[in-house]
Amino acid sequence: MQGIRQQAEEAAGYIRSHWPDRSPPYGLILGTGLGGLAEQIDAAATLAYSDIPHFPQSTAPSHAGKLVCGTLHQVPVVAMEGRLHYYEGYSLADVTFPVRVMQALGVHTLIVTSAVGGMNPQYRLADIVILEDHISLMPDNPLRGINDDRLGPRFPDMSEPYTRDLVEQARQTALKLSLPAHTGVLVAVPGPNLETRSEYRMLRHFGADVVGMSTVPEIIVAVHAGMKTLAFSVVTDLCLPDALEPVDIERILEVAAEGGQRLEQLLSNLFQQFSRDTA
Repeated sequence: MQGIRQQAEEAAGYIRSHWPDRSPPYGLILGTGLGGLAEQIDAAATLAYSDIPHFPQSTAPSHAGKLVCGTLHQVPVVAMEGRLHYYEGYSLADVTFPVRVMQALGVHTLIVTSAVGGMNPQYRLADIVILEDHISLMPDNPLRGINDDRLGPRFPDMSEPYTRDLVEQARQTALKLSLPAHTGVLVAVPGPNLETRSEYRMLRHFGADVVGMSTVPEIIVAVHAGMKTLAFSVVTDLCLPDALEPVDIERILEVAAEGGQRLEQLLSNLFQQFSRDTA
């Protein structure tokens, strides 16, 4: 972690030069096919990742690679329209660097979205899963190395990786809006290949409801940074071993767009609540 704090401060300084006098309380990371929420933000500045000092570049399909700074229902927010993944060749320190930048900007609550495979047989395509816990099968940890105590503690507690009050607020909001939503457990794998039938059986046996290639590293760093956290996954393909079909990326993006519309409705309503809470 040596040097990360200085680099994050330099990146945050560049963002502040385009978005002065703002300390956004909320940060958003928008996953595969789920960048539509960025269009609802009243943007004061939209910055390409390539222009921000030390910021890695997103190479995954459907990830725009832009940082949107503005307000959502009058709540200041900084949003990543497109994220970074371990499978792109980045270290987990690189993948989570944007969270460090958000920390430097003053973000206290991180909200993450992702597209996932559904292993719970009760889940359907385009369903929303509000994460309540996770299992990490990533081959590394973003906190590995000499700890910078100014960023967070050496051994952060993970008994509540997702803030329970926010999880319950999201669950109640989805219920009120009649949106198909579950609470569940995500298992994070490195990718980029999808899993075999036997691997899906193993992951389900571990206690996971959905499987994805992101989210967990960012949540680990957010918890290390003392942030509140909330994460949503949209089920974009069904990973049932006895009925497994070949992956269709175009179909996954179509389902992500459908689920993304539901998630946009849920997040928009949540931000209206956040706006009232801070008024």
